[in-house]
Amino acid sequence: MENVNNKKEMIERLCADTWRELYRFIYYRVQNREEAEDITQETYAKAISYLNKNDVKILEERSYLKAVSLNIIRDQWRSKKRRGDSINLEDVKPEEIAQEDFTGSLSDRDQINEAMRKLTKEQRTVLGLRIIKGYSVKETAKLMQRKEGSVRVLQFRAVKALTELLEAEDHME
Repeated sequence: MENVNNKKEMIERLCADTWRELYRFIYYRVQNREEAEDITQETYAKAISYLNKNDVKILEERSYLKAVSLNIIRDQWRSKKRRGDSINLEDVKPEEIAQEDFTGSLSDRDQINEAMRKLTKEQRTVLGLRIIKGYSVKETAKLMQRKEGSVRVLQFRAVKALTELLEAEDHME
């Protein structure tokens, strides 16, 4: 049972410590929010599956996750190339695409802001410091005058609460 808890803690720590950097790394390559989110999730799923099956210790977690994500991106590009997806450039209207993305992002931002207001002050603070400002766990712990483990738990719970609020809002629409 203790080994299961250790693995669970390791996975939670891995995700909490690396997800933002990994998502940015992937987004930079695919330039599409939904695709970047999907690839980020798939990267963690494959990495965690591999770590669970093989009793190994990854020394450079970030490098390992980036390598896994690059393999997924390459596989997707190869798959698209084989299918021969094509786009008629005359049908593409950049102004419409830009307006759609902008409108969607404003709506998303409003939903997130509304959900953030429903979180506790500490949850908003930890998300602001860790996710929005990009502070490390150590820096956040110092600023919040808490232990690093406490910050990790608070962040995990805040993200979970925010996710639940956003999902509940989606189901109401």
